[in-house]
Amino acid sequence: MDLKPISPFFTVSPQITPADVGIAASRGFRAIINNRPDGEGEDQPPSADIEAAARAHGLGYAYVPVVGAHIGEADIDAFHAALTAQDGPVLAFCRSGTRSAMVWALAEARRGDVEAPLRAAARAGYDLAALLPRLQAAAVRGPAATERAGHPSR
Repeated sequence: MDLKPISPFFTVSPQITPADVGIAASRGFRAIINNRPDGEGEDQPPSADIEAAARAHGLGYAYVPVVGAHIGEADIDAFHAALTAQDGPVLAFCRSGTRSAMVWALAEARRGDVEAPLRAAARAGYDLAALLPRLQAAAVRGPAATERAGHPSR
């Protein structure tokens, strides 16, 4: 498992397997967010298998599939809701970890700071500079966009 911490509360990873869930639990993660749509790759385990492993290890689980080039406001809202519903460190994954980093950065930018998510992602090895216009737009919308969707900001 290739863990890439973005913050003390949030880490991303490329695709994990049900066997990796026990490792995640032993490393202190309290929840897993799956950002990879089922059926995207032939070697990819179904979301239901990872969810079952997460539940067996006492971890929270959320399936929030996103397509990198088409991350919409509803995706950001769903991710934010899944992230804020957890109590403790969260591991999010997709094929490479990039989409998970992107949707996290877009949710974080709603707090009004664009540079902090960019720096945090860069420290983890993700260059999200191309996302800057979307991050700036998210910062302008602010947390009210998420609150209107029924998800309080954290």
